[in-house]
Amino acid sequence: MPELVAQGALMTCTMGLGPPAPLTVTPRPPMLQVGGLPGATIADAVPMANIPSFGMCNSTLNPAVIAATSAALGLHTPAPCVPVPAGGWVPGSPKVSIGGVPALSSTCTCQCAWQGTISFTSAGQVKVTG
Repeated sequence: MPELVAQGALMTCTMGLGPPAPLTVTPRPPMLQVGGLPGATIADAVPMANIPSFGMCNSTLNPAVIAATSAALGLHTPAPCVPVPAGGWVPGSPKVSIGGVPALSSTCTCQCAWQGTISFTSAGQVKVTG
């Protein structure tokens, strides 16, 4: 079973040029603790609130990249990333829910309207060995 995702899990976007970015979990009751941190659900897909910028966007479908490329006389030019999730996280955990909403697992992905796929590089759980 994949790990459940917690506050601070790291994500990347296939069109982003920046380092992995942390997920911010929306506070909601009841809050399931995952490894001592707030657990995420498939509803945690709000741009800039839950999903931050991935630095610069490299997608040729992004209007900002199109404008920057046009201004550079046709030389492909990345532009600042502002994620635009198209839908939400899929598929969600089939066995765990938080407040009736499927929990987010480390294998979930989210499509960006500008062609990128957002995925997790770390579930955010801290492993402690004793």
